[in-house]
Amino acid sequence: MREKSDTFFPWANLRFVQALRMRPQRFNIISGKMMRVGIIGAGHIAEKTAFTLLRMSDMTCGAVASRSLEKAQAFASRYSIPKAYGSYGDLLDDPEVDLVYIALPHSLHYGITKEALLKGKPCLVEKPFMLNAGEAKEILEISRERGVFVAEAIYTRYLPAVDIIRRDIASGVIGKVRTISATLSYEMSSKERILSPELGGGALLDIGIYGINFVLAYGGSPIVRTSSLCTKFPTGPDMSDSISFALEDGTVAHVLTSAVCQGDNIGVIAGTKANLWIDDINNPKLIRIYAKHHELLDEHTVPSQISGFEYELRACRDAISEGKTEPSQMPHKETLNVMEIMDSLRKEWGVAFPGE
Repeated sequence: MREKSDTFFPWANLRFVQALRMRPQRFNIISGKMMRVGIIGAGHIAEKTAFTLLRMSDMTCGAVASRSLEKAQAFASRYSIPKAYGSYGDLLDDPEVDLVYIALPHSLHYGITKEALLKGKPCLVEKPFMLNAGEAKEILEISRERGVFVAEAIYTRYLPAVDIIRRDIASGVIGKVRTISATLSYEMSSKERILSPELGGGALLDIGIYGINFVLAYGGSPIVRTSSLCTKFPTGPDMSDSISFALEDGTVAHVLTSAVCQGDNIGVIAGTKANLWIDDINNPKLIRIYAKHHELLDEHTVPSQISGFEYELRACRDAISEGKTEPSQMPHKETLNVMEIMDSLRKEWGVAFPGE
């Protein structure tokens, strides 16, 4: 996720949040009921989720849980959340929580998601879905067997930009796609979650996953061959990664990601006639189509948003209301595919987490 100072994020501004508390809540016209989300965790992603829900008219944050009751209560006070719990299990037992957003470190996703699904609680799990494909398979099997919704919160797959880019590709304006490139790098070398094998650290699971999803979202053909290299932190996790994919239709894709520098973070989908340029693969704002000699043919601006998280939250709401166990934007088979790709890369690099 973006690594900026707190002043960059409006949800970190107390006065801004307090002003939002005065906004009237509106109820879902179709169901007559507000969907209530319970957030597990009280870190940066939890803050972003709570801020988003505070501004949504059809969903609300009904509870937050942390291992520290004091931390949960302080979080609840900042975002006008009616319930604060000092244990994750207490939130899962709350009958008024309709959807659980799991905003914990990577290494904790499996245990709490399994507990939630076994209790019949639908879950939206922050990316990466799990530490590895083995954990993901078990969780997805529980979802299937019990008929309980679960989804990966890789929010870039739910954004309006996805449909805009896919429409441009389908229109033929850039011709046949031949190469795809995606870069995403942030300087995060002092963060524990990046350095620690125990927390599932490294660039790949934290930010490289966005580049892989970019390729899968727009490639339109299965990956048949992979080549890669990485450098590592002294603690063991991958530090900077270069990953190349050959797709079945002849397209070549490249992902460059690093946790020790600030990248340009652009994406380019190049076709036989023109190319699509995306200003930020992590949260596109501007999409341009360039022809030969960098001639600008067209451009699209993406609709304004709260944080971008509202789209994944609404996708979950809609799928749950329709009785589905997965969202169409990020189906289970795609989540598992990404986990298997990352497992294969880590095996090639000799990057493993405790217990693997």
